[in-house]
Amino acid sequence: MSVLLITYDLNKPGPDCEKILEFIKSSSASAKLSESSYAIQTDETPESIFKQLSPFLSENNKLFVVNLTRPYAGIKGSVVTTWLDKNLP
Repeated sequence: MSVLLITYDLNKPGPDCEKILEFIKSSSASAKLSESSYAIQTDETPESIFKQLSPFLSENNKLFVVNLTRPYAGIKGSVVTTWLDKNLP
């Protein structure tokens, strides 16, 4: 199982944007890294996740899905780094 970073810039809010967030939050294991970036644990590829989310993007929105691996740097002791320490390969 891998951990993917999903980061987005939703310039045109609306119902489709909510569907992106619903998709991300429906993952059984996820962590919110910042206002517009999440890490999810999944068996799917970045390409597969992107294809599932791309129908909800408007012309001005941006979305990237990348593999997240060690090493990483961040604020130690936070909920996010605890999640990453537990879930990153």
